[in-house]
Amino acid sequence: MITDTEIKVQGVQILATHLGNVEMERFIALIQREPFDYTKWHQKLDEEVSIKEISRRAMSLRNINT
Repeated sequence: MITDTEIKVQGVQILATHLGNVEMERFIALIQREPFDYTKWHQKLDEEVSIKEISRRAMSLRNINT
């Protein structure tokens, strides 16, 4: 298990890599500005996506990161 600090560092690095520094800061500001329930948001995000599609996406990401 990694520490809270390591999670924060990795999270910021991932956001910066995929969004760029400006959009990363905007994302963080948006999260801090309004109440946000990640679990509910994530459930709605994949509501209409099949298990097969979720698996395909996960495998695609895994292949990119290896």
